[in-house]
Amino acid sequence: MSEQVDVLPAQVVSSQSAGSISWRDYLELTKPRVVALMILTSVIGMLLATSELPSWSVLIYGNMGIAFLAGAAAVVNHVVDQKIDTVMARTRKRPVATGKISPLEAITFAALLACVGMAVLMWQVNDLTAWLTLASLVGYAGVYTLFLKRATPQNITIGGLAGAMPPLLGWTAVTGQVDGHALLLVLIIFAWTPPHFWALAIHRKEEYAKAGIPMLPVTHGNKYTELHILLYTLILLAVSLLPFVTGMSGWIYLAGALALGLRFLHYAIRLLKGDDRRVALNTFKYSITYLMALFVVLLVDHFVYF
Repeated sequence: MSEQVDVLPAQVVSSQSAGSISWRDYLELTKPRVVALMILTSVIGMLLATSELPSWSVLIYGNMGIAFLAGAAAVVNHVVDQKIDTVMARTRKRPVATGKISPLEAITFAALLACVGMAVLMWQVNDLTAWLTLASLVGYAGVYTLFLKRATPQNITIGGLAGAMPPLLGWTAVTGQVDGHALLLVLIIFAWTPPHFWALAIHRKEEYAKAGIPMLPVTHGNKYTELHILLYTLILLAVSLLPFVTGMSGWIYLAGALALGLRFLHYAIRLLKGDDRRVALNTFKYSITYLMALFVVLLVDHFVYF
């Protein structure tokens, strides 16, 4: 009798959850804020690839295809991390974690997004961009989410390459080829990823530990992580100057990169000295502003000199 009483409310809750599904739940699965930042860097890659404005066709269809495939990777991440998401405060209300959307429904949605994205890129853009974008999806959803995230505290360092690809994808969408300057943009995001995520990991250390994710603060402690944030921020500062060194950009970008990078370095030093979770969170927030501002300055510099 008691078993029946326990089961009935669960069924009712499940039914209510299923009945309240909306398009917003499916949109949440795609991590729209993350995808928006990726598309920003993709657009900038497109604009930097040529001295003239790219065609509207490439801008629209290229970013549409990239966004669909990035969204598909995000949906897979929700499914793979379902159990982990239920433990962490910032993710426990996600649609798959709450059971609002079933894993099968989510995977079906991801497959649909991926197919549409590939079709758009292959038919309206070019094959190189389509296959590179698919490789990014596999790298994030497969290599990082399925394996690296749970296997090593260097997970985000290695897996960050997949998330660094959008500027290259935007570039190839316009030119149809891989260029050294486009790879510099990838390198900047690749160097930016560890200090960005490790700052958040310090702030959410207890949650990652509870979820069994070997993030660097969990396995090696805060001080070790803060030192690495500082070291990677120094690497990032050096890497961010390469567009000027190689002649890709001019003095406007150099001034902006130095100002933004030194501010990032200031946050990293404060974090190492103070070991404060609030500083860690502020460092994480600034890292997002940093990346957006850096690419905007690079874009402004590009059109001023052209």
